[in-house]
Amino acid sequence: MSTLPSKQLETFDNATPERDYSIHIETPEFTCLCPKTGQPDFATIKLDYVPDEKCVELKSFKLYIWSYRDEGAFHEKVTNTILNDLVEATDPRFMRVTGVFNVRGGVYTTVVAEHRKEGWVPPTPVTLP
Repeated sequence: MSTLPSKQLETFDNATPERDYSIHIETPEFTCLCPKTGQPDFATIKLDYVPDEKCVELKSFKLYIWSYRDEGAFHEKVTNTILNDLVEATDPRFMRVTGVFNVRGGVYTTVVAEHRKEGWVPPTPVTLP
């Protein structure tokens, strides 16, 4: 296999750092293992962020997500770990990671974790009539 899972998140320079704009990334292929049973857990991971100087490179993000496939992880912990790793790599103005986990035992779990850079104030939304 020429491509392997990796915890290394690559970045590239934001071409428009003077502007607040949002990036949305969504992957329905997240898998990890239940740390209690070893059974697979499946989720959609949604990433929304306002970049500062760096953006996350998509192939490295895909390989990073893949790296959890054989790891045991509680939903709450893994969602926060993904956020921490992405914040460390990109130092965004704002970032939100949402883990929407598939049903297990009749229970759905959604975990939302957020980061705001100190001093960053979100722009006022424009509402058109």
